[in-house]
Amino acid sequence: MDTGTPLTLTKRTYIAIRLSNVFRVALLLVLGVSAAFADAASGQVDHLIKQMQDRYNSTRTLSVRFVENYEIQGHRRPQEAGTLTLRKQGKMRWDYTHPAGKLFISDGKNVFLYTAKDNRVEKVPLKDTEDMRAPLAFLLGHLDMKKEFGGFQVHAGEGGAWLDALPVNGRVPYEKVRMLIAPDGSVRELKVMGRDQSEIDYSFSDEQLNPRVNEAMFHFQIPPGAEVVDAVEFKAQQDAQ
Repeated sequence: MDTGTPLTLTKRTYIAIRLSNVFRVALLLVLGVSAAFADAASGQVDHLIKQMQDRYNSTRTLSVRFVENYEIQGHRRPQEAGTLTLRKQGKMRWDYTHPAGKLFISDGKNVFLYTAKDNRVEKVPLKDTEDMRAPLAFLLGHLDMKKEFGGFQVHAGEGGAWLDALPVNGRVPYEKVRMLIAPDGSVRELKVMGRDQSEIDYSFSDEQLNPRVNEAMFHFQIPPGAEVVDAVEFKAQQDAQ
C-alpha cells in the first residue's frame, strides 16, 4: 500500500464535506438554542410556582370574589358568582350571590352543596367528591405543585403568566389545569378541564389574605325540612340503572 500518495479531493467531494461541516455547526447551534430556551422555560416555571406557593402556603385564611363559568360538551350553563372563603386544613365556603341561595361548604371532612330553590342538600366525603371546586380547598397550607402536577408549560397572559399543568394522579376528575398568575403570585384566573369534556373557569378579584374568619362558617347546618342526599350512594344507584 502506497502511503506516500496524497489524497486528491474532487470538487464535488470538497463541497459535500463543507456542507456536512456547516450542517454540524448549525445543528449544534440549534441544540444550544433549544437547550437555552428549555432552561429559560424551566426557570420561568420554577419562578411562578415559587411565587404562588410562597403567597398561599404562608396564608391561614383567604377571601376572594369569584365569577364562575361552566361548560360541558359545548353546552354553557348560566354564569354564577359570589364569594369564596378558605381556611387551612381543607375548609372552604362558596357563598353564591348569583344564583342567590346556593351554598357549597367543606368542613375538611365532608362537602355539602345546598340549593335553597329546591331545599336540597347533597353530602359527600371530601376524599370521594368529584366536584371541581374541591381541589381549591387545599390551596392554603401545603400546596406542592411539583408533587401534584407535571407537564408544566408557561404562556404570556394579560396581567400575568399562564401556567398549564397536568395532574400526576390519573384518578382525579380533571385532566388539565391552567392558572393565570399575577406578578404578586396571586391566582387571577383558574381553568379546569374535566375528563368528561367539561371546562370550568373561575375569575378571581378583591383577594384578601388572612381576614378574620369565624370557624362556624365551615359548619353546615341542615335547614328544616331539607331533603338530604348521600351523593356517593345516589351516584352508585344511578350507575347501576
